[in-house]
Amino acid sequence: MFTSLTLWGLFASAFISATLAPGGSEAVLAYLVNQGEWALLLLLLVATVGNTLGSLTSYLIGRVVHSHKTPEQLLSGRESRVLGWVERHGIWSLLLAWLPGIGDAIPLLAGWFRFPILFSTLLIFTGKFLRYSVVAGVTLGVLGAA
Repeated sequence: MFTSLTLWGLFASAFISATLAPGGSEAVLAYLVNQGEWALLLLLLVATVGNTLGSLTSYLIGRVVHSHKTPEQLLSGRESRVLGWVERHGIWSLLLAWLPGIGDAIPLLAGWFRFPILFSTLLIFTGKFLRYSVVAGVTLGVLGAA
């Protein structure tokens, strides 16, 4: 039961971290990797799926508000610079949806621009999986050096 709750906690943390609410899914993942009680691939997949679904929530919001708001109205502060970047790089910008601070705006704009959902999901998942893999690798590297 505890294992199930722990994995759901990782999933929830990752999901929340991908929405506009702040979260610390990397710290949760690092802690669980450090515990060594779960398969690394399982932890990576749970975190990645949760974080990807959180980003897809932003993507869907962007699609829904398409006819009611301009991209500029969707963004605030430093996120506004992301608009030009997404316009230049298109769907490939979703590989960087994991970036702190501006990453939340990328799926939102992808939805507004109506990028294809299946390819968008694949790119978001790929970028987030690589990010969590680096977090896990650094965690294991730090542990291996100690």
